[in-house]
Amino acid sequence: MSMFERNDYRWRETCFVLFDPDDRPELGKVEQALSTLNEEYQLLNPGGDDRGLFDSLSLISPGDFSALDVCYIKGDEVLEQTASMIDEIGPAACAEAAEAAELPEGIDQIRKYTGRLDVLHFEYVGSGDQQDEDAMLDPSALLLVLSTLAKLTDGVAVDPQSGTIIAE
Repeated sequence: MSMFERNDYRWRETCFVLFDPDDRPELGKVEQALSTLNEEYQLLNPGGDDRGLFDSLSLISPGDFSALDVCYIKGDEVLEQTASMIDEIGPAACAEAAEAAELPEGIDQIRKYTGRLDVLHFEYVGSGDQQDEDAMLDPSALLLVLSTLAKLTDGVAVDPQSGTIIAE
């Protein structure tokens, strides 16, 4: 069940983790890594392929008033979208990240990645009389999960909305 199907959460943004599909992690390793980040995280609907490799899951972070849907995408579509996204982000952001030695093999390698994890970020908005006026979305879970997934895949996390490249 995707967080889109829940009325108490609203989609805010989508970030990506780009990587070589040969580095796609096992579902169990993803579950273990994410569950150790914060004991309050709730992992829902974990799914893998017939070889036990990660496909998808949802994560709820009650303390951050947020949730995430994470799903694996691969193929030529990823290649085309990555090239377009890098062009939109701009050479300055890419060069800045490369200078800081944050990019594992440089921007040219990232353009060749055909594996991607889509990380959809949702805000808890409550429902009916359960709405909390003081509730404030905290991006901590998103940032921790992006960093963890980038490490697991030896990939690079990207926030296309802000033009930020976040390496492992």
